Amino acid sequence: MKSRFLLTGMTLAALALLSLAGCKPAALYQYSAAKNSISAKSIYADMQRAANWQMDSIKHKGWRHPMGNWTSAALYTGLLAWQEVSKDSATLAFLNQVADSLQWKLKSGADRYHADNYCIGQLYCGLYELHKDPVRIADLKALADTLKTRPHTESLAWKNNISLREWAWCDALFMGPPPIAMLAHVTGNRNYMNLVDKLWWKTSDYLYDKKERLFYRDSRYFDKKENNGAKVFWSRGNAWVMAGLARVLQYMPEDYWDRRYWVAQFREMASRIAGLQQSDGTWHASLLDPGSYPGKETSGTAFYCYAMAWGINHGVLDASLYTSTVDRAWEALVGCLHPNGMLGFAQPIGAAPGHVNYDDTELYAVGAFLLAGKEMITLHQASKEK
Repeated sequence: MKSRFLLTGMTLAALALLSLAGCKPAALYQYSAAKNSISAKSIYADMQRAANWQMDSIKHKGWRHPMGNWTSAALYTGLLAWQEVSKDSATLAFLNQVADSLQWKLKSGADRYHADNYCIGQLYCGLYELHKDPVRIADLKALADTLKTRPHTESLAWKNNISLREWAWCDALFMGPPPIAMLAHVTGNRNYMNLVDKLWWKTSDYLYDKKERLFYRDSRYFDKKENNGAKVFWSRGNAWVMAGLARVLQYMPEDYWDRRYWVAQFREMASRIAGLQQSDGTWHASLLDPGSYPGKETSGTAFYCYAMAWGINHGVLDASLYTSTVDRAWEALVGCLHPNGMLGFAQPIGAAPGHVNYDDTELYAVGAFLLAGKEMITLHQASKEK
């Protein structure tokens, strides 16, 4: 049974209580608009630097990870966003070449239904919207049709290779729901959205800590503690969730019967996450023990920036409360770009908080940066017009 909650929006009084509890949104930090040098023009330039560096790196050094896996798929979501902003023909050619090389297919074999392995469906649906060749979404559609026939009654406890069959870890909420939500959008078939809705809330009911308003990575972390005694809530893990919420909501019809619950969870998490932003503008690898992981971390920060900026742009979040949060995050992210455009301080592949260095970069972090950039351009163009 779904365990639901419904928020009607945070009142200023409620936010004041959160502030007293040490959970104030970053918008309530002292923030001078005069010092804010962010503009649509500067955001575009930084997106261009990051996108060009990443594509050039792949061209000259090859793929760090398989072309069709989840790390690469997360990059493509950002490159699609960059192409939408820039209309850059080289980016579109790069993405089409990837999809053609993969024959518009998902992975086959025993792990076909592992959510990581159909994250690439976001690329196929994005390109399908530009050229509606049914071949582009045929394999994703076949996978979704199979998922609809399955009972999905297993426990999500992390055992018996459950990840091959269910969304049993929080990262999966970016990998699995968005491509199927996009499929629902491009086909007009709400049965696919119903599948997303059913499986999302199964995972949420299991992994979401309602008191903390955060997701455990998987069941192995229910009883683990950080060095300071706090529960283990991984920044990037929760950032995958926030980004997954934004991407599903983007493609969910406004009149979808369950949408209000999605919006409620998005707002609830955004309020909590905003209050955990660090003074450097980022979110460190551990949300509740940032002192044990004192370094900046860009992959989680970029996904949070994307999700909250998307929320502002679409009227889901209050701009007066969250704009400074995303501005501070964006400035911090730009500060982590190397002179050549490489995005550093990205935590390597993992499942828990870890330490990060200046030279650490990952495809998914660049993808998140580009997703955030597109929304930040929209936000600052709108602000300029007011």
